Amino acid sequence: MNQFINMILHMVMRRLISKGMNKGFDMATNRRRKRDDPKGAGHGVSEEDRKEMAALRQKEKRTKQAMRITRRIGRF
Repeated sequence: MNQFINMILHMVMRRLISKGMNKGFDMATNRRRKRDDPKGAGHGVSEEDRKEMAALRQKEKRTKQAMRITRRIGRF
């Protein structure tokens, strides 16, 4: 019975930690976008800034993928 409870607890904790990490990365990357452009992306932003924001989104996506892979490897 104790093993079953521990197994369920670990599964729930893993999901909560995963969601928390993703939320933290989202907040960190969106904070910069909001500070640069309070009305939303694309309003009064130069072409150079748009390219920089696109690069940041790609970097964010790659970072999330790397985090998922690292967590999967860490399970074993």
